[in-house]
Amino acid sequence: MEFGLKGKTALVAASSRGLGRAVADELAKEGANLVICARTVGPLEEAGQWIHDATGVEVVAVPADLSVPEDIDRLMKTAEEDFGKVDILVTNTGGPPPGPFESHSVEAWSTAVEQNLNSVLNLTRAVLPAMKKAGWGRIINITSVAVKQPIDGLILSNAVRAAVTGFAKTLANEVASSGITVNNVMPGFTRTERLDTLAENISETQGITVKEAFERWADQSPMGRIGEPHEFAALVAFLASERASYITGTSIPVDGGFIQALL
Repeated sequence: MEFGLKGKTALVAASSRGLGRAVADELAKEGANLVICARTVGPLEEAGQWIHDATGVEVVAVPADLSVPEDIDRLMKTAEEDFGKVDILVTNTGGPPPGPFESHSVEAWSTAVEQNLNSVLNLTRAVLPAMKKAGWGRIINITSVAVKQPIDGLILSNAVRAAVTGFAKTLANEVASSGITVNNVMPGFTRTERLDTLAENISETQGITVKEAFERWADQSPMGRIGEPHEFAALVAFLASERASYITGTSIPVDGGFIQALL
């Protein structure tokens, strides 16, 4: 299937590893040039070099903390200087720490909002003018199955990612006539470093092994296994494509059937 992404420019946030890296790999395979970012310089530059060598697309790696508005300004300035504009935005940030409500301070809530909500707002605000002028754009937010089926012990993520979902649905209606689609992709339990961290937390708090934590998650999926990042990235690439031009305002799970709701 031809996705029509050759020559497009995609900005993929938090893309030195995990789901962001898998998405960057997939978009590069489809011919999109990339702007990638992460807070840690070494892994980011390694990811950029590997993607360029493997696919031949242009990759610009920009160290940035997406909770800092000035870093987003610098990221966008670099993207515009190198590529002119961003056609595809994939928002993505690391999940906030686990724990029940009373374990999180006011500061922890503020940090979660800055990292997981405000970063989405600021990135979207930065790319929209050029997308509107071009009459084409794709905004794809990586959220979580927790927005449809909250996960115990992840109250920060459950709350803040739900806010992103409300924002995206409303924005989708506002920009649809400009040829811009806005969608969310909800990963289920997927084999990333984030899941390793959650498994270690569960091991410490519940007295089970990390292996047993992973087995519990696998058992919750009708497929009986954990997802792989490339499986998630394939859907993101489709939503970024010309073929997905009439899909907007949706939240689509990639969870092996974990969500039990009908809709």
